[in-house]
Amino acid sequence: MENYSSLKISQLAEEDRPREKLLLKGKSVLSDAELIAILIGSGTPSLSAVDLSKHILASVGHDLSLLAKMSIQDLKKFKGIGEAKAISIVSALELGRRRKEVEPQKKAKITSSQDVYELMKPELYDERVEHFYILLLTRTNQVMKKHLISQGGTSGTVVDAKIVFKVALEHLAQSMILVHNHPSGSLTPSDQDRRLTKSLVEVGRAMDLPVLDHVIFADSGYFSFADEGIL
Repeated sequence: MENYSSLKISQLAEEDRPREKLLLKGKSVLSDAELIAILIGSGTPSLSAVDLSKHILASVGHDLSLLAKMSIQDLKKFKGIGEAKAISIVSALELGRRRKEVEPQKKAKITSSQDVYELMKPELYDERVEHFYILLLTRTNQVMKKHLISQGGTSGTVVDAKIVFKVALEHLAQSMILVHNHPSGSLTPSDQDRRLTKSLVEVGRAMDLPVLDHVIFADSGYFSFADEGIL
């Protein structure tokens, strides 16, 4: 008996061709009708699965968004589409809708300290206590993650350098930016801010994981160590 996988598409019954075509050439070459034909599996004595799928698509002007709005009862009106086949079509289109909802958003890219300030507004605007974050970046300065290291009182928060670099290494970050807020609204770095920045920058250099900036956030504006040339 000839092995199924060695058959040519032309040798197969039409309703089987989409499956074989997908195996041989990949999913992207299949038409909408062929993909639906795979879902329903078979047609009728007078219509192949592909032809039946074409008929269904024609009824909605080949608009998949309109097809997705059809109910199981709507689909069952087509000869050859029973409840099971209708459920398969509805389920597949619902999965497609859900996938679109959760598609990852394009990662923010940091090109300036202003980008950092805008990116951190949702986390830090109107905050009454200090929060210390690190932004983990890719080699092209895209933001991999905003990570909260610590939070404290109105005048300070404790930052452990070991935790900072542990988090960065776990996420395979290529560089990082430090961000913390001043609830007082002051944009002047404290002596502690300067010491901490210097310490983390030195550790970053030694570990080939550079600290690109330290941004102090206030509701009225920000201070950038990098912009001021004191990083």
